[in-house]
This record gives sequence, structure tokens and C-alpha cells, in this order.
Amino acid sequence: MTSTNLNPHVVTLGTAGGPRWWTGENAGKRAGIATAVVVGDSVYLVDAGTGVGNQLMKAGFSPANLRGIFLTHLHSDHTIDLASLAIFGLFTLPADKEPIVILGPGERGALPPVSPRATVPPAALYPQNPTPGTASMFDHLMQAYATDINDRVINALRPSPLDHFSAQDIQIPKNTGYHPNDNPTPEQFAPFVIYTDELVTVTATLVKHPPIAPAFAFRFDTSEGSVTISGDTSPCQNLVALAKDTDLLLHEAIDFDWVQRAYGSIGTLEAQASMDHHRRAHTSAEQAIDLAEQAGARTLALHHLVPGTTPLSVWLGHASKFSGNYLVPNDLDKISFSRALSEMAAAR
Repeated sequence: MTSTNLNPHVVTLGTAGGPRWWTGENAGKRAGIATAVVVGDSVYLVDAGTGVGNQLMKAGFSPANLRGIFLTHLHSDHTIDLASLAIFGLFTLPADKEPIVILGPGERGALPPVSPRATVPPAALYPQNPTPGTASMFDHLMQAYATDINDRVINALRPSPLDHFSAQDIQIPKNTGYHPNDNPTPEQFAPFVIYTDELVTVTATLVKHPPIAPAFAFRFDTSEGSVTISGDTSPCQNLVALAKDTDLLLHEAIDFDWVQRAYGSIGTLEAQASMDHHRRAHTSAEQAIDLAEQAGARTLALHHLVPGTTPLSVWLGHASKFSGNYLVPNDLDKISFSRALSEMAAAR
């Protein structure tokens, strides 16, 4: 890998989680989850939440800077603006640019388990193809916009997104015991390389975000430092192993007090099932700190904040519990993961 003046850092393009537009106090301050991993002049995008294209522009980048797009999992708050990125991004791409790879989970292969709170099992949408993976999803998104795309390709002689983006499913190694329902997060799962070029090596592991499967965390290693991005997960030892001695850990966080306030007094089956999901599929700030300590992460930054309107003071109230550098970034914040800088900060 190239080893001089790469200035590796992330830009937190969007720091809110959840498939919704958060309302109330602090509404609109955090865009949907998306992170730019920047190495030299190259950008590796992790997740494509609401507003990712505009946030990329505000950060001083365009799709022309992208080497790859990495999807941690296929929940809509992580993928909702993938189509706009691919279609609007065409107008910023040079004709000779190598195709931008899109890497994400493959087809689930089975419907998720029915909530035990259901009195009547809900019917699946699109039973002919109910659990498409990344490649299939991207193909269907482009099909959905075929009227627009063909107008531009045929009449305005614009390029096709299929020539500039290559969507691929991440292949989980065989003989790991993985099963989408019976064993979605095998214990002691060995991280595996999913992408490499002269600047970065990207490694993945399976994390716990039921009922969706597979769900990944990613680690980006450069010659000057590393960053690990948890994706959505409850506390998970696979994540700890992936993040071992990482310079920067970006970890999701949920305010479980808000979960109780939002759903606890409603009493409907839907509210109870939502509470069940949040509690088994997400991580509190305190739990994220414990995981970061176990991993030996030099810096911990919380993102994918749920709700996206929780006052900053709630998250910052946990800062003293972490022995390293503790951050709660706003949208468009720049965070270095240079090993030299993190070691200097630790020595102070």
C-alpha cells in the first residue's frame, strides 16, 4: 500500500439512524447514516442514508472521488439514497473512470422469523423475490428508473449507471455455520477480506442485528492507520475481534430511555414488537464504550444515533467512562484515523 501523506480520515456525512425523518427539537440537524472513509484523494463510502449525495458535495467530494460503496446491511436507512447516488452521480463521473464497486450483503435466502407477538403471521411482500441481495436490489432500482435512464441514455446520450457502477454480493466464507435464521452471527467468526487496492484493505465480519441477515461490520486498514465501522449491531464479540487495536471505532448508539418513552406506554403489539427489536438489535452508549475498551480502540466515535434528535449532552454524558478519545460527531465532522496522530493524542 502507498505509505506517504495519505491523511486517512473519515467524514461523518450523516450521523442519524432509523428509517424516518426525526421531528421535534434538533430536527434536521443530522442526515441519514453515511460515512466517507477518505484516503488520499479517494473516498470509500459506507452506507447511503438519506441525503448522502448532498452531504458528499458539502464535504467537498463527488461520486468521481468514489472507489467503492460498502453497505453494512440492507435496511432502508442505510440504502435509501443508493439510487440517487448512482443516477445523479452519473453527471459528475469522467468517461474513463473505472466502475465504482458496490459491495453489500447477498440474498437472505429465507424470510425472517415471525414476531412471537404476532397473532396472525403477516404476509410477505413480493413473495416471488422477498429477500433480494445487493446486486439484485441495485438491478431492481435501476429498472424502476428505466424511463428516466433511457431518456437520458438514448436521447441525451448520457452514460448508463450500469457502466459506471458494479453491484456485487459479499460472499460469506463456507463452513462457518452461518444461517440467516438459525445462526446469523456464528461465534468466533474469522474476519475476511472483501476488497483491496493499493490504498486500503477492507475486512468484514458478521454482527448481530436481528432479524436482518447478513449484517456486516467493516474495517479499513491503510499503511497509516485503521478505522472500524460497526454497522448496526447489539453487543457482539465478532465486532470486538474485528476492531482489535483499531485507531478509530465508529459505533452505533441508541438511547434506550427514549425507546421506553416512545413505546412503553402504548401497549399495542406493534409497539411491543418495536421495543423487542431495539433491545435485541442495537447498542447503548455505555455498551459501545465497553466494546471499544475490549477492542483497545484508541478513539471511539458514536454515530447512527437513535433518535437522531437526542440532545448532544445525553451522549457526551458518558465521555468519562472511556479511557481513550471519546467523540460524538456532528454531520460533516472530519476525524483522523492516522495511527501517528492517535498515538500522539494517547501520549498526552
